[in-house]
Amino acid sequence: MKKTLIFSDIHLKSVDSDKNRQKEFAGFLRNIPLHDYDRLICLGDLFDFWFEYKYVIFSEYFDVLHRFAIIRDAGVQLHLVCGNHDFWAGRFLQKELGFQIHPAGCLLPFGDKQALLQHGDGLNPADRSYRLYKRFARNPWVVGGFRLIHPDWAMMIARGVSHSSRTLLGVENPEEGAEAKALRAYAQGVLARGEADIVMCGHAHAPVLEK
Repeated sequence: MKKTLIFSDIHLKSVDSDKNRQKEFAGFLRNIPLHDYDRLICLGDLFDFWFEYKYVIFSEYFDVLHRFAIIRDAGVQLHLVCGNHDFWAGRFLQKELGFQIHPAGCLLPFGDKQALLQHGDGLNPADRSYRLYKRFARNPWVVGGFRLIHPDWAMMIARGVSHSSRTLLGVENPEEGAEAKALRAYAQGVLARGEADIVMCGHAHAPVLEK
């Protein structure tokens, strides 16, 4: 039986200071023993900012995108559960790289179990401002208007928004932060209602496994 590889919240950035981390992640993808795996799943925020234009992709991500193309060609399924930094994932990742895009999470089988996969953004009921932003940013009119902005300017705007969000949501111990607590409560509710056997989330940057 082949295995599934799951990761989350890589937050690849289109800045010179992130070049080494991008190389490290590309190396990680390069060293995956692909014959052992049939699925690769990202639980969101693969990129710190991702937006799709009709004829343009962000050149700084080329090496990582190339690695995903190699993984696709090896017959490994690619899944992206959209996060709050890459919820505009779409045609390019689907058509050119073969990703299955899950904008609102998904249920996937793991043996005889059903796993609910979510990024986790917007599940904190106290974060009303983000919930409002999420509805606004996914509006088709907003997306169409943003597409009129030159890609270089779009990336600059995104860097500012991303830095602000990390400043506001950063906590000393992510496992005890408000986002992790909200995800824990959400998972407990899903399991109690019998909606899934397993719940997997990203977003909180807290590497926790709980039974």
